[in-house]
Amino acid sequence: MTAPTEETRAPDLLYSEAEDDLRAAVRSLLTDRCDAPTVLARVESDTPYDPRLWKALAADIGTAGLLVPERLGGQGASHREAAVVLEELGRSVAPAPYLTSAVVATETLLALPTQDGPVEGLLGDLATGHKVAVLAVPFSASGPGAAQPAGVVAGEVEGRMTGVADASAADVLLVPTTDGLYAVETGAEGVTVEPVVPLDLTRPLATVTLAGAVGIRLADGASAVAAVRRGLLAGAGLLASEQLGIAEWCLTETVRHTRERHQFNRPIGSFQALKHRMAQLWLEVVSARAAARNAADALATGSPDTPLAVAVAQAYCSKVAVHAAEECIQLHGGIGMTWEHPAHLYLKRAKADSIAYGTAGHHRGTVAELVELPAP
Repeated sequence: MTAPTEETRAPDLLYSEAEDDLRAAVRSLLTDRCDAPTVLARVESDTPYDPRLWKALAADIGTAGLLVPERLGGQGASHREAAVVLEELGRSVAPAPYLTSAVVATETLLALPTQDGPVEGLLGDLATGHKVAVLAVPFSASGPGAAQPAGVVAGEVEGRMTGVADASAADVLLVPTTDGLYAVETGAEGVTVEPVVPLDLTRPLATVTLAGAVGIRLADGASAVAAVRRGLLAGAGLLASEQLGIAEWCLTETVRHTRERHQFNRPIGSFQALKHRMAQLWLEVVSARAAARNAADALATGSPDTPLAVAVAQAYCSKVAVHAAEECIQLHGGIGMTWEHPAHLYLKRAKADSIAYGTAGHHRGTVAELVELPAP
């Protein structure tokens, strides 16, 4: 038997000691500053994001620069570490622009030349948490072709993008246009960011209108398409880790509740019908963890199977997160239906995530295209 090559090596699905330490730090911060009452209070306010929480998460712990090389001011880590952060953010449904800025926008910029130019400076600002950048495409965009590119007239950017996640928290918009990729400051003249009411209040959406906005051209057409494709692929792959975190919290909370809630003088979790449902959910969560870790490892190692790993993870984890949230609400009984209990936040986040960066059906189609089935 020949030794496995880089292309055929088995993925590493286990967590390293460094990843466990990172998880502990992020979880401690979120436990202190992003518990359920705090999140509920935030989503009811006009400013769902807490700037102090983002500063602590992005700069103090250094999570914003995990994907950025050290020479550009980042941590020089990998997608595996970023996936751990997203698992914890999913567990707390934290309203933070990590996925959109530290993953999608950062990956898009990393696909461009970074030598002594605006890309290098912007990556440094993102890595330190000084700025938040958002790729100005609909949150449901599954690829560059669905990005609704804007146009450029006499050097000014014109266009309208709907359903842009975290645009209201962004300092910089990365705008795909027919002429390439532009960086546009949200405070520039001709830029309007109009919030819309989303299903998931912990991740605000907005309509971005550019009317003669002046931006910096970062890449030409072909390079821009490749960069946007890379950013959306990383976003879809690591979104699976957020969905895993949602599912894990829902399962843990449901098991805890069914142990403590008594009916007929016994814990409701002791009834066989509920045991079967939670056992089935546990199996789904374990499988989701394998799929999400495989996608993160493929992105981290640059595996040629990355598109397949991402498509499998999204096709599976989307369904598991929604199912876990639905079971959490139902098995909590009446209290699970109330606004005061956080279960509805997890269901809304799971539902919104299920159509982000491509639906499960889209990703299943990608799997079918990529997998070569043997001839009958």
